[in-house]
Amino acid sequence: MASTRINSLTTIYKSPRRYTSNHKSPNQIKLVSNSLSSKPNTTQLPSNLYSVSFKTIGTGKLSISRYPDFEYSPQGGSGSGTARSIDVDGGDENRTSNSELSVSFDVDTLYIPSLTNQTTKFLGLPLPPFLKIDIAPEMFQGTIDQDSGKVELEFTAKFCFTAGDGIYKAPPLVVKTVLTTEESIGEKKRGRGERMDGEGKCRLVGVARVETVDDLFMNTFLSLPSECLADLQAVISVADS
Repeated sequence: MASTRINSLTTIYKSPRRYTSNHKSPNQIKLVSNSLSSKPNTTQLPSNLYSVSFKTIGTGKLSISRYPDFEYSPQGGSGSGTARSIDVDGGDENRTSNSELSVSFDVDTLYIPSLTNQTTKFLGLPLPPFLKIDIAPEMFQGTIDQDSGKVELEFTAKFCFTAGDGIYKAPPLVVKTVLTTEESIGEKKRGRGERMDGEGKCRLVGVARVETVDDLFMNTFLSLPSECLADLQAVISVADS
């Protein structure tokens, strides 16, 4: 039997004209069919992935230490990232809906406008043109509930203060907070956000503690360590990836 099978295969390879699909047995055809039908399932695995975008709009405010609020209009701020559905069966009894997403923004695409005389006012007047505060995001991630509109995003950034076109440059102020659509309360400052509406518009607030830096002037000027408050309007959009 073995030699007959080998001869048969040898004949097939020597005579290509006789090698047709008819040589496949029903079991072979079924096996090929099953292997082909399983391929589309691999493309359906990431069905719980979404793309998410972030855009700053309108006018908000920033405040630090004992100083009055800065009026801040960060038009043009934007960023993008990915979101994943949170499994309600993952063991967390507090999760009741598949509408909650775990979100992570790519900080390389995240741009938040600097505080300048074009974006910022203090006591009703534009910031002096020789002052500038750049914002360098380092982390922006958290959760979004599409049904309730609740947003909570961990935010870490360095605020870099310069004056006189770089003549004076202070060490970066590191700010870590949770930007939320709920209420953020510190020891001296507080803010209340607004949940996302049907168009993704929301108000994000966050109170953070700012520690001292290696700069006596900046520590004295801002009375560090102290608290700061961020209050921003934004649009967050979620779409199928």
